[in-house]
Amino acid sequence: MPVAQNLINAPEFTVSELSTALKRTVEDTFGHVRVRGEISGFRGPHSSGHCYFALKDESAKIEAVVWKFAHARMRFKPQEGLEVIATGKLTTYPNSSKYQIVIESLEPAGIGALMALMEERKKKLAAEGLFDEARKQLLPWLPEVIGVVTSPTGAVIRDILHRLEDRFPRRVLVWPVKVQGDGSAEQVAAAIRGFNALPAGGRVPRPDLLIVARGGGSLEDLWSFNEEIVVRAAAESMIPLISAVGHETDITLIDFAADKRAPTPTAAAEMAVPVRSELFVEVESLARRTMVCWQRGQESRRNELRAAARALPGLSELLAIPRQRLDHLGAALPRGLKANTHAHHRRFSHLAAGLTLKVLRGQVAQANHRLTVSGERIRLSARALLRSRRDRFAGLEVRLKASRLSNAQAQRNAIARANERTQRLAERARRALLTAMQRLDARVAHSGQLLSALSYRSVLARGFALVRDEQGHAVHAAAAIGPNARLSIEFADGRVGAMADADRPQATAPAASTKATTHEAKPATPKRAVKPADQGSLF
Repeated sequence: MPVAQNLINAPEFTVSELSTALKRTVEDTFGHVRVRGEISGFRGPHSSGHCYFALKDESAKIEAVVWKFAHARMRFKPQEGLEVIATGKLTTYPNSSKYQIVIESLEPAGIGALMALMEERKKKLAAEGLFDEARKQLLPWLPEVIGVVTSPTGAVIRDILHRLEDRFPRRVLVWPVKVQGDGSAEQVAAAIRGFNALPAGGRVPRPDLLIVARGGGSLEDLWSFNEEIVVRAAAESMIPLISAVGHETDITLIDFAADKRAPTPTAAAEMAVPVRSELFVEVESLARRTMVCWQRGQESRRNELRAAARALPGLSELLAIPRQRLDHLGAALPRGLKANTHAHHRRFSHLAAGLTLKVLRGQVAQANHRLTVSGERIRLSARALLRSRRDRFAGLEVRLKASRLSNAQAQRNAIARANERTQRLAERARRALLTAMQRLDARVAHSGQLLSALSYRSVLARGFALVRDEQGHAVHAAAAIGPNARLSIEFADGRVGAMADADRPQATAPAASTKATTHEAKPATPKRAVKPADQGSLF
């Protein structure tokens, strides 16, 4: 009882005010922190795009939230069971009386985590068939244009150009990208897809071969080439691609998706083109061998022709029998012409005997009779067809009149039903609009009441005051006020200016004051925790 009597005059807090005070205390005390732990309870992004999970170690657990915009720009995405170092802001969630960390960036906790993540990603992409040998393309023997995706300021591009110049000069297109750090994976993937999107025969020539190159480095430095977006872009490339990332011992996931892996960027240039001087020597050797073979073939055919000419019979022997046959046929030709003429004369005489005037008149009379009979039949058929068409058209006219009347009546009935339905729908829409307006008015009224309840001015009305410095920032401690400092004190009914004592000690915690004022820049609008999509409405 004595304790209760002592607290009877203590100021009372609402639940919202107490939760807000706790939230500000936690945020002001800790601010941004780095937490190391294992991801637990992660089931992928929520339907809203936010991520909810927990960070735990051997003896404790803390809830964690990753907002949608932060998750979109993270290099390392959260995965179940992965040990990470999270950087974010410690805050509270008043609706369930718990504290949580709002994560802004994630990084794997050590090289072991990176290797485990790389192996897991490798198995996933291999299961999709991105590393199959059957889908890899053959490199062109002598490409006309070579596209290089690398940093324009490093030594890699100079090594590639120097090696190409020594072996076989070719036209080179360089797509400058970042090969390390935030956004480098997206730039490399965009460069590969950009080269593939170039049209054939355009102003910018489409490369016949691509080289993705980078110098050596640690696993963290080469991590951009282990990202899924880069591996998928390399696997989708329709242009043959050589991966030249790191040194001989450096292995990245793009090496498995590329059509060919080179141990170094210089080796990639050697794979891309042959040696020009060696080609010249080989071409000259092949030309000499071709000439020798041609000469030998000509000599062999010349000898064969001479042997065949010696085996052929003489010209007089070949033409003797045809000459004799020609003489025999020439002697029989006059007799054959005479016999043919007599045969045609007899045939013409026989035909002329049958062509008399009486026969011609009989044929003409028969033709006239057939013409007369055909004309009469055509006239009778035309009359019958005309009568049948008239009867058919008369029937169709009767049916058309009846159909037009019935169709008009049906349209009138449909119009009447549509008018009735329109009136019913208009009445329902009017009632629904009135109901919606009433609900919105009630919601606005409730929101105004909640805003008034959460405003810091209600605290001022109970006798408290808010102290600000010359810059308008809220002052939380007396140690942050220097001698002769100008202050502004805000009461419930207005503001009053004041000045600190001249003999008070110098302020000793400017950093704490600055940090506090940063968090209290807008006291009139307290932050509200974003509710997960599965929570119900406050109203």
